[in-house]
Amino acid sequence: MRSAPQVQALISYLEQEAQPMIVLDTEYNILAANTAYQRQFGTADKPYIGHKCYRVSHHYHVPCDQAGEHCPMKKAFEKRGPDRVLHIHHTPRGPEHVDVELRPILDEQREVVAYVERLAVVRNASARPSAEGLVGRSAAFNAALSALQRVAPSMLPVLLQGESGTGKELFARAVHEASERAHGPFVVVDCSGLTETLFESELFGHEKGSFTGANARKHGLVEMAQGGTLFLDEIGDVPLAMQVKLLRLIESGTFRRVGGLETLHADFRLVSATHKPLKAMMADGRFRQDLYYRISAFPIHLPALRERNDDIPLLVNSMLQRSAAGKGKITLDPAAMRRLQAYDWPGNIRELRNVLERALLFADDRVIRLEHLPTDLHPTVGAPPTATLQGMTTAGAPADETLRQALRSFSGTRRELAAHLGMSERTLYRRMKALGLA
Repeated sequence: MRSAPQVQALISYLEQEAQPMIVLDTEYNILAANTAYQRQFGTADKPYIGHKCYRVSHHYHVPCDQAGEHCPMKKAFEKRGPDRVLHIHHTPRGPEHVDVELRPILDEQREVVAYVERLAVVRNASARPSAEGLVGRSAAFNAALSALQRVAPSMLPVLLQGESGTGKELFARAVHEASERAHGPFVVVDCSGLTETLFESELFGHEKGSFTGANARKHGLVEMAQGGTLFLDEIGDVPLAMQVKLLRLIESGTFRRVGGLETLHADFRLVSATHKPLKAMMADGRFRQDLYYRISAFPIHLPALRERNDDIPLLVNSMLQRSAAGKGKITLDPAAMRRLQAYDWPGNIRELRNVLERALLFADDRVIRLEHLPTDLHPTVGAPPTATLQGMTTAGAPADETLRQALRSFSGTRRELAAHLGMSERTLYRRMKALGLA
């Protein structure tokens, strides 16, 4: 800012805001912060006023865009308007996902003179090992989480698309918990394996005597979801004859119980999920086109585990934390971790969980070793060098010389080197920074 009175006037305004906010100059320096920021992100032994935002939030020596991340300041400057991004910040509680919105302050000539940054900690995901909920910090995971944060406050129908075992129900629950309907019910409808008659009864309920065995009125899952979220898991398995009734429910917001005459009104937020190729199913007539466009207003791709290899140690530690349940710490031998990171995981997170639960049965001293893993857990072709580097780095035996050799022999950009090593550019930067090579 060009004068102290302008800064003070802006800070006086920010003090009225409940969310953490800071003022930055055009050189990334933090000029001031409101009380909410000081309470959530400030610590007495780590001053931040006058310091670079990227040093305080990320412990970087360079701005985010030079460290392989999206920099909202750069985008806000180019657009002369706000920019929003999901970052992982260092906070007094450890690394956390933070939703960042940066707004430029313009003078009369429309020149940027300062920025106001609003920060909101994402509560429905963890960047540290956690005993519950979504866990991850890789670029692929953060992209899905960022999309979730964008759509959750709205009422748009969400379609979660991903392979089996990628955590679709956890993501659906996170959409619910980040929405204005978080205090309402979260109702799951498992669409797989239901016959047409059973599906209709489960979804809409039935009246007494409507069919053999209907000895009493039954409320359907749509009624149970009133005021909350209805999650249709594996919607690609809905029988074709039932798809038209589901479409009518979504379009009109009304339904009738099986055997009933009364028209009832539905009130739910719709989240659907599938591992099936719905567009291909539309082409051959197995899925209605009109239904597809109703449920897919906001599609989110959930990455396969092989797309978020950096998250495997974090996921492993989280799963072991859940399995321990007060019985004492469980650890993983570095060689076993390298093997887990070298594998392709066709069954995704569900397969990883099964492997760890099986290994625990053999780990008498509560240390999972290589010999405790299934013999068919072979490394993916071409993966061992990358996995060794990542696994050794994460598990505690730094592959310093391996990385130095890669830096000496590779002639491309840092982004290209990260892709060559099979890690994110951000992870590569952290390793280079730790070795003093950044």
